[in-house]
Amino acid sequence: MKIMQLDVHYGGSSTGKLVAELTQGLRSKGHEVLALHGRGPRASDAGVFKIAATWEVLLHVLATRLTGWTGIYSFFATRTFLRHLDAFKPDVVHLHELHGYYLNIYTVMAALRQRRIATVWTFHCEFMYTGNCGYAYDCDKWKSECHACPRLREYPQTWGPDFTRAMFRHKREAFAQFHRLSITAPSEWLSRRIRLSMVADKPISTVPNGIDVGVFSPKNTHRLKEALNLQEQFVVLCVGADVLSERKGGRWALALAKQWQDQNMVLVMVGVEQMPAQVPPNVRMVAPVRDGTELATYYSLANVLLLTSEKETFSMVCAESLACGTPVIGFDSGAPKEVAPTGYGAFVPYADLDALTKLLTEFRDDRSMLKSAEECVAFARDRYAIDSMVERFETIYTHTFEQGKILAQDSNP
Repeated sequence: MKIMQLDVHYGGSSTGKLVAELTQGLRSKGHEVLALHGRGPRASDAGVFKIAATWEVLLHVLATRLTGWTGIYSFFATRTFLRHLDAFKPDVVHLHELHGYYLNIYTVMAALRQRRIATVWTFHCEFMYTGNCGYAYDCDKWKSECHACPRLREYPQTWGPDFTRAMFRHKREAFAQFHRLSITAPSEWLSRRIRLSMVADKPISTVPNGIDVGVFSPKNTHRLKEALNLQEQFVVLCVGADVLSERKGGRWALALAKQWQDQNMVLVMVGVEQMPAQVPPNVRMVAPVRDGTELATYYSLANVLLLTSEKETFSMVCAESLACGTPVIGFDSGAPKEVAPTGYGAFVPYADLDALTKLLTEFRDDRSMLKSAEECVAFARDRYAIDSMVERFETIYTHTFEQGKILAQDSNP
């Protein structure tokens, strides 16, 4: 089967890493795969192409800021995508994140619809069924019609007027005409929300994100302990892209750490983009770690992963942590309690710092309240291995392709 993958990144972010692993996994099973991405460094892998120039991405960002509209610019990158589409002639196109200031989303949708190409679209966030935002949080306007958005100053940020109602209607109209389409989500939590949205009439299924369980596995942590000046402390780990950001909730972790200073507990934060001027003595701050093996060593070092995000539609860090033998404690922020279910994770209501403190202290004093390292590893290998993800997508590709042929035959008697 000829399969095209399209995402904002390739190998350089959570979704980009996923697309790279999926591409390689499909090729190992004999499929011909072309992968396109809009941003980040050009990959050295054969059959991978970057389609957007930096200057055009920046123009798209500026246009979004000024006009209030996003996803309708990037003429040259979109034209490059169309050239690849017509030259490759895929059986199936797998879309991932089309937002990110690098494509005209509606031109892409129209091209796939007009060419009757079987399309699988993974919603990694909520952008495609809201008027504008990637995470709707507690707002339910997307269930009927977005308007008066309270988060215009968040990604994709705009300084202009509120056009969320018009963008919502534009998306709804585009999806209404898009029939040869299957939608997937990485968690059942997100799938349930999609089934309440403007695309509820499409086939929707759940495919958990895959991780490389060869890379994310228990590691020897002796050298890292020395580097972080750790002895026998109870180690709590926070990992995230810009872990101190509001969405990732690093401030909650720091608030907890201030309570531990006399309790032989240490907080290690990985993914700090800008180091604060002052850091509590029981906190170790680490810049973003790109190497998977190094990151797995941090997971292996910890007694527990602490998740303080406001909202997550999956949580790769939960899956990676379990694969390294480390259970999860945190706020209930959507999908994570599904990724790390009871026994492998434990969660309290968002922002309930007292409950989180109590839970963490109970686990420190009684490790048996959560699964052992060996049980966490076995669970993650069974549920989140890349091979399992590849096989599930193969099945969805085949079904979408075959159903598309039936639709085409019915429309051409």
